[in-house]
Amino acid sequence: MRENPLYASRDDQLVRKLIADNPWATIVSATQHGVVASHYPVLLDDQPDLALLLHVGRPDEEIHGFGSSEVLVIIAGANGYISPSWYTADANPVPTWNFIVAHCYGTPQLLDDNENGNLLTRLTAHFERHVETPIHLDERVAARLAPATAGFRVPITRFICKVKVSQDEDPNTQARVLAALRRPGPYSNPALAEQMQTTLEDGARRR
Repeated sequence: MRENPLYASRDDQLVRKLIADNPWATIVSATQHGVVASHYPVLLDDQPDLALLLHVGRPDEEIHGFGSSEVLVIIAGANGYISPSWYTADANPVPTWNFIVAHCYGTPQLLDDNENGNLLTRLTAHFERHVETPIHLDERVAARLAPATAGFRVPITRFICKVKVSQDEDPNTQARVLAALRRPGPYSNPALAEQMQTTLEDGARRR
């Protein structure tokens, strides 16, 4: 992903929040047999350094060649079409797409069977906490499931984060875009509006 100074962010806290809010990741590896991509849930590791915890079903770890080279983990947040019909008369009448996405790079470190079982238990607990009657993964069940999966920790050595939310438009156009995203219709997108509002307000405070 090309870095654009207007939209680039080097704030690791923003990336952490993006991952926490959007834990379904695309994992990409360049192998001797070509490019491989898989999709799995990820969690943030409870460490000061930015790192991801993930598991894959076997034999995906062999297909990716995990541990031998760097992988790309893509985390995408809210995104959506922006119509020029929402702009003020003096704005550039060109359609665009607003989005937030992070490309995270690191070399996976294999977890042992016990660590992998703990990861499966933690993953389930993480998502079940929002359920009215949560069902947690029993440790014995996790131990039985672990051999069919491979768990990894991915220390993130670098990332590219791009947040494009109409920063280059005038305040009136930004307000019109926010209103359009919040009202009912084919391009209604409250989540994108919320991200856009937060980013624009943060930018205004920093100026």
